Amino acid sequence: MNATFHTVDDIEKKTILILKILNSEPGPMGSRLLSRYLQDHGVSLSERAVRYHLKSLDERGLTRLVGRHDGRIITEMGVEEISSARVHDKVGLAISRIENLAFKTTFDPKKRRGLIPVNISFIPKECFRDALGVMTPAFDAGICSSELVLYAEEGNRIGEVFIPDGMVGFATVCSVAINGVLLKHGVPMDSKFSGILQIKGDMPLRFVELIYYSGSSLDPSEAFIRGKMTSVRKAAEEGAGEILSNFREIPATSRGIVEGLVSNLEKAGIKGVLSIGEISEPICQIPVDVNKIGIILIGGLNPVACIQETNIEIENHAMSTVVEYESLTNFYQVLKSTRDS
Repeated sequence: MNATFHTVDDIEKKTILILKILNSEPGPMGSRLLSRYLQDHGVSLSERAVRYHLKSLDERGLTRLVGRHDGRIITEMGVEEISSARVHDKVGLAISRIENLAFKTTFDPKKRRGLIPVNISFIPKECFRDALGVMTPAFDAGICSSELVLYAEEGNRIGEVFIPDGMVGFATVCSVAINGVLLKHGVPMDSKFSGILQIKGDMPLRFVELIYYSGSSLDPSEAFIRGKMTSVRKAAEEGAGEILSNFREIPATSRGIVEGLVSNLEKAGIKGVLSIGEISEPICQIPVDVNKIGIILIGGLNPVACIQETNIEIENHAMSTVVEYESLTNFYQVLKSTRDS
């Protein structure tokens, strides 16, 4: 008989994941539903095993039973536990999210269907119409991964993400879409860092700030926006400013394939590639490894960075989930429909 042994580390990882799932849900969840959600996260636990973990969480005050058949909800202590637990596990989380989302991407730019990764921003619903107006210059200037967006009212979902009360969920195409499409065509893309790219005369000049994905627990773009380190609207309107960008490397031998895929992506409305460099040559003053080519991608959160620049407080969740490409709508159609309503 084969026995499965679980270390304390394994158990803690699973309990933290259960807490995160409960925290993302608006209501109580039972062991059956939790078991299914855990499976979606690559963790196989039977309903009986989930009940065992929940009983332990109840005893620690991190979850609370709501009725015999209704399931559990997370407590305030549970929320605090998520934010403080397993710091060493959080290191490298950003790069892991890139890899996971790239793998989940099934978007085919020629057929124009499949799953595509998005960022999600929560915008106060009373500010949503104004926020769309603030973002417009970024879309006009092409400082975005795509003009395709998606929004949902409070109480609904975008992909796996629930939109909280008082908010509108606004999804922008994530630059990881390019990683995913290249991966499906056999091209490995090495995601190095996210940074603040200086623009002058409407042209990329150099990175003035950067954070490596491998050493960050958050998507760096979230940190840059929260720190109000961008001037996206100024770059859009004056051709000079500082925008969110990402740096990737590809094998030099894949250039022809990549250029063809980028062209197909652009025809499908995904225009996140700002610049492709030369073999082993620096790009935007960033050195490139031998037999590699550097690529600069436009950060998908640039339009919503404009909102933060105007002091409208929003909550950003970069690299958040995947949605069907066909569910996306052109930004200008959303703008028009909100103005007409």
